[in-house]
Amino acid sequence: MREYLKLIMLFSFFSIFSQNDEQMIKKIFDSSLSNSKSYELLDYLSNEIGGRLSGSLNAKRAVEWGRDELKNIGFDKVWLQEVMVPKWVRGPKEFALIETQPGVTFNVDVCALGGSVATPPVGIKANVIEVKSFEELKNLGKNKIDGKIVFFNRPMQSNLVSTFQAYGKAVNQRTNGAVEAVKYGAIGVIVRSMSLRLDDYPHTGTMNYGNLPPSKKIPAAAISTNAAEKLSDLLIINPNLKFLLRQQCKQLKDVVSYNVIAEIKGSEYPNEIILIGGHLDSWDLGDGSHDDGAGIVQSMDLLNIFNKINYTPKRTIRIVLFMNEENGTRGAKKYFEVAKKNNLNHIFALESDAGGFTPRGFSFTSNESNFKMIQSWKKIFEPYLINSFELGGSGADIALLKTDYNVLAGLRPDSQRYFDYHHTSIDTFDAINKRELELGTFAMTSLVYLFDKYGTNPLPEQSMI
Repeated sequence: MREYLKLIMLFSFFSIFSQNDEQMIKKIFDSSLSNSKSYELLDYLSNEIGGRLSGSLNAKRAVEWGRDELKNIGFDKVWLQEVMVPKWVRGPKEFALIETQPGVTFNVDVCALGGSVATPPVGIKANVIEVKSFEELKNLGKNKIDGKIVFFNRPMQSNLVSTFQAYGKAVNQRTNGAVEAVKYGAIGVIVRSMSLRLDDYPHTGTMNYGNLPPSKKIPAAAISTNAAEKLSDLLIINPNLKFLLRQQCKQLKDVVSYNVIAEIKGSEYPNEIILIGGHLDSWDLGDGSHDDGAGIVQSMDLLNIFNKINYTPKRTIRIVLFMNEENGTRGAKKYFEVAKKNNLNHIFALESDAGGFTPRGFSFTSNESNFKMIQSWKKIFEPYLINSFELGGSGADIALLKTDYNVLAGLRPDSQRYFDYHHTSIDTFDAINKRELELGTFAMTSLVYLFDKYGTNPLPEQSMI
């Protein structure tokens, strides 16, 4: 009988806490949809500052803006963390055309991949070899590739629900296409844009040359999906057509930049840190509203929402606007270096870097015990249709913070439209829906509230970073 009463009391205890949590989450929802500053903040970041490639003047302006806005929001402490970042500049707009025969040409839309070298001033002009994989490239060999431009034309897989999974299966041709093609004598590479949509907007993104000496590096460009389809069709008709590419990008010396950090000390557990953030830099073609302006302003807005509902965090809440995620993750590496040196205890970190679309849930990097606790919260989010809780990673900027005992998470918005805009000239503020953006703010603030209230498994000293 005594054990039965204990079970009843325990059930009642958790029921009360569940009801309290549901009420608090509803308060956060109401405030996020009526008091959020995220849309206003993003309007300024996107339209007054614009694209923020690492090392650029706009990146510098974004750092100053982020510092000032975080101070205005009311954090206890705001500071800049110095980090050296790469400085790559695109130069004048790229030019490309297909020549099917002398005097018969078709202009096509291209853009240099981030980190690429330039062509000679007059461009490069050569025959084209179309491939869909590195294996196909290898099988063709040097005899068929030497002196030609390699055209990587593997589309993102359309029958996958997660467009990020489709992206992951296709993106290696962008990141490693040049270093693979040069092995067989290619003089340049063009890569089908990472998008499921057929349009005329080429997608930039980072690429690398591995350990190639400067003399061996070849120019690399993205080609729009419409142009990729056209080129592929024309190659069937005329395998001997020529492609002209001209781009004037260059890699300069590393320059000083900064992570922007703000925190409010926890009222009960100040040494336990909850980190929330995104990356402040963006590519230069658009203004980076989805990638990752949305994640930046959602993170910044958290304290504003807590203040509106009169919630005082028990644990230290730290906001980090990371620099240089797009072409180096230097900001993340610097943050981790300093955190490790100072033996900081990050019990939970949350990153938003998947666009400002309707939130569907979160993905987590977590041990089994913590994930069971997380799954018990799922029912609280179900009325808001934010109920996809799964293991499967977090984000590039927080990944280094992982221990055996803490939890990392990534906000997972609906992904179906993300790669329409990702790394393009149309990733602009007009592609942002205010309500969807604010729902993301709500989702992130709610999850932070729950981790602030309940914490995670105790961390042994050797696991603190």
